[in-house]
Amino acid sequence: MKSLLLLFVLFTAFSSAFPTEQKMEDEENMHLAQAYLNQFYSLEIEGSHLVQSMNRSLMDGKLREMQAFFGLTVTGKLDSNTLEIMKTPRCGVPDVGQYGFTLPGWTKYNLTYRIVNYTPDMARADVDEAIQKGLEVWSKVTPLTFTKISKGVADIMIAFRNRVHGQCPRYFDGPLGLLAHAFPPGVGLGGDTHFDEAENWTKDGEGFNLFLVAAHEFGHSLGLSHSNDQTALMFPNYVSLDPSKYPLSQDDINGIQSIYGGLPTAPAKPKRPTVPRACDPDLTFDAITTFRREVMFFKGRYLWRIYCDITDVEFELISSLWPSLPADIQAAYENPKDKILVFKDDSFWMIRGYAVLPDYPKSIYTLGFPRYVKKIDAAFCDHSTRKTYFFVGIWCWRYDEVTQTMDRGYPRRVVKSFPGIGLRVDAAFQHKGFFYFFRRSKQFEYDPKAKNITRVLKPNTWFRCKEPLNSSSDFNTSEGKVHSGGVEIFYQKNLNLLIFSIAHVLKEIYSY
Repeated sequence: MKSLLLLFVLFTAFSSAFPTEQKMEDEENMHLAQAYLNQFYSLEIEGSHLVQSMNRSLMDGKLREMQAFFGLTVTGKLDSNTLEIMKTPRCGVPDVGQYGFTLPGWTKYNLTYRIVNYTPDMARADVDEAIQKGLEVWSKVTPLTFTKISKGVADIMIAFRNRVHGQCPRYFDGPLGLLAHAFPPGVGLGGDTHFDEAENWTKDGEGFNLFLVAAHEFGHSLGLSHSNDQTALMFPNYVSLDPSKYPLSQDDINGIQSIYGGLPTAPAKPKRPTVPRACDPDLTFDAITTFRREVMFFKGRYLWRIYCDITDVEFELISSLWPSLPADIQAAYENPKDKILVFKDDSFWMIRGYAVLPDYPKSIYTLGFPRYVKKIDAAFCDHSTRKTYFFVGIWCWRYDEVTQTMDRGYPRRVVKSFPGIGLRVDAAFQHKGFFYFFRRSKQFEYDPKAKNITRVLKPNTWFRCKEPLNSSSDFNTSEGKVHSGGVEIFYQKNLNLLIFSIAHVLKEIYSY
């Protein structure tokens, strides 16, 4: 009897404990689901409010969104299949929000990367190889190139981190769970990639393959979102693939090429550099600057020189004046100290007379530009105020030549600073109190006092063009330096035509 009583007590205790354990497990799963949806599907509700019907409906909706993304049966309920996906190791980047679409990519094709620190799980050489191969996955299908640097700030900064780390707004959760995260192209953290040091990183055996995870994260660094294609590298959950096989699916390739295009096709034969035509009605300039009493117009490997109040135009190779300067200069201006600054990409050279000063080129960032500025489109100095205007896309900066610092309140939009000239500027210079802005095949004469456009001209009006003359007939380019006879030839032709017309009229009169 006592035995039966003891058995009854044990059964009752066990029966009452079982629902409690099940309830605890259900609550843990619910908290797990809430945290997962908070992090990856923008669910923002407080745990204490889970019982509220509105929040329950919101969570059910996010569950449906997550189930649809992973190809599960869409129920809005936390079933076993959904829990299994939530517990699978994965990337720490959200599946929705700013990653719900293809983001704008980098504005350049040549990117740098730097490995800030190394994991003790692998040899340094193996880490280097995994990172390099992870980047090559994307460079094989795009025009992108990646260069490793050992110091300074790279476009893509790579590091192994633990838990909460530095200024990063995302954190890691220890072994398993979140493996890594990356940030889309941009300033600051843009492009940066972090791996969870708590994981066991490997080249091929047990643990997580660094190459596969890195290749996935670099997709985010280049602007890709997560894909719901389970064969895609950009699928958010870790999938162990054969690292010797190319990991990109067609979905990955289509995504990255929608941002950067495909591999460039090499021309069958190298093209000879074209010689620009001075009186081409569609002529555009790379850069323009004053030089004492001259104005210089840069185009490709060449430049034109005109002298104030002199009709002659000189046409020559840039290298004939400054052999160390590159071709395709992007901006140039003369500062108040009788020096010319010439810009290409993120570098500039300083010229005094016909000599490039030593210790150049220097970085444009020494002038005070932020790191996200990669090149200068145009520049000119207003010598009356000793202020230099730099044009970058739709923005302009103003630089004080006296204090050698950028003015506060800049950058400003070009259209607000100089109304009427358009969104962008290709080249600019100051002459006799007017600013001249060049955009494509138009030139705008701008009165800075009245703050309006006074004339819209063709860019080559400075060459006194009256008809579209071809520079191959205007200039003898065999010696690299030539003098334009185009203006004189044109006037001589007109004079001959006038004389012939007068003679013809007189002949008609006398014969009558």
